Amino acid sequence: MAIKEVKGKAKKAAPKARAGGASKDEQIGFHKGALSTLAKEREEMLKILSIVEQLMQMHVAALKELGIDLEKVAKQAAAQAKKGKSAPLEKQLR
Repeated sequence: MAIKEVKGKAKKAAPKARAGGASKDEQIGFHKGALSTLAKEREEMLKILSIVEQLMQMHVAALKELGIDLEKVAKQAAAQAKKGKSAPLEKQLR
């Protein structure tokens, strides 16, 4: 009977200990911390994306001022892609 009582007590203690020996509260803290960090990283990534988008728009505007029609270049690139011939973008812009 003593063995059965020990096994029963071990089962009650088992839910506190999870894989790797971390308790449920530790795991919850770990996942909350990870989500907090990832949310901050996402915010920073969105800031970077916004800056990149602004820079791209500036370059598009500069090319338009220089007489480059980017829509025409894009249509030509799409037509060449259908034909199987694709010139590098650098050559298309020249």
